[in-house]
Amino acid sequence: MLDTSARLLRLLSLLQARREWASADLAQRLGVAVRTIRRDVDRLRSLGYPVDATPGVAGGYRLGAGAEMPPLLLDDEEVVAVAVGLRTATGGSITGIEETSVRALAKLQQVLPTRLRRRVDTLQTYTVPATAAAGPTVDADVLTTIAATCRDHEQLRFGYLNHGGDETIRKVEPHRLVHRGRRWYLLAWDVERDDWRTFRVDRITPRIPTGPRFVPREMPDGAVADFVSQGVDTATWVYRARIRLHAPAENARSRLPAAVTVEPIDERTCVIKAGSDSWDMLAVYLSMLDADFDVLDPPEFADHLRQQAARYLRAADSVNRAR
Repeated sequence: MLDTSARLLRLLSLLQARREWASADLAQRLGVAVRTIRRDVDRLRSLGYPVDATPGVAGGYRLGAGAEMPPLLLDDEEVVAVAVGLRTATGGSITGIEETSVRALAKLQQVLPTRLRRRVDTLQTYTVPATAAAGPTVDADVLTTIAATCRDHEQLRFGYLNHGGDETIRKVEPHRLVHRGRRWYLLAWDVERDDWRTFRVDRITPRIPTGPRFVPREMPDGAVADFVSQGVDTATWVYRARIRLHAPAENARSRLPAAVTVEPIDERTCVIKAGSDSWDMLAVYLSMLDADFDVLDPPEFADHLRQQAARYLRAADSVNRAR
């Protein structure tokens, strides 16, 4: 039988591994009587662990949330994941988290068993991060404020800087935070514009207090991350066109980026909505699909293709003139 200290650690590990335990199940796992489990739970509470009890014949215990953070028991894989995550966070995109991550990592490494320290060091030594382009950082307090409004379904008012640097006041129903590359985005329902909008968190200044609670809305088509990614990618398009592609929709989707919308017409044709920084780039990309296509709109793109076609024809004819 385990001694009291070892049994308490084992009991704590069990409570952390599953949301709720019946008293009899805990007693069977530890090889003790139910009354011993009750005494051990009281000892854990005296050490600061908030263990909630469910009364009754089928009653049990669950580890709850307390006023302070008690020690955690992590298995080997969890320890490695936390250590690697803390090292990665030192070069992250959240302002002020680097020093905190270093302090936490130092505490963790001090008590790491040799076998786990070797695994963490090996992974770090033989992993070379690609140098990322410098990007904006966000304040950790801003992230936690927004996350709390998402969790509690509370309206959020904030100042928002547009591309030109002008600030507007927005009122939204926050839905989810999305981390993409080095940027953080908020997906929210814009109350005044009556539509879903994506906001860069580094341009947000929350106004406190938050607004009234709301009933969460159903998300539009697609998952949250896909919806945000499509909105971010298409926001940079300067030129946009709607094209009828003479190819099956499934074939088109497999060769087009996720930001391009593909709508099937029949088994052999589909309509795509695409864009680019210039008509030239869009024309080149469409030619790489190796399929016939028709320009539905705008007329400016069709005019551009005529000019390009004439240029290519002149280039082809020049071969005969040079002979």
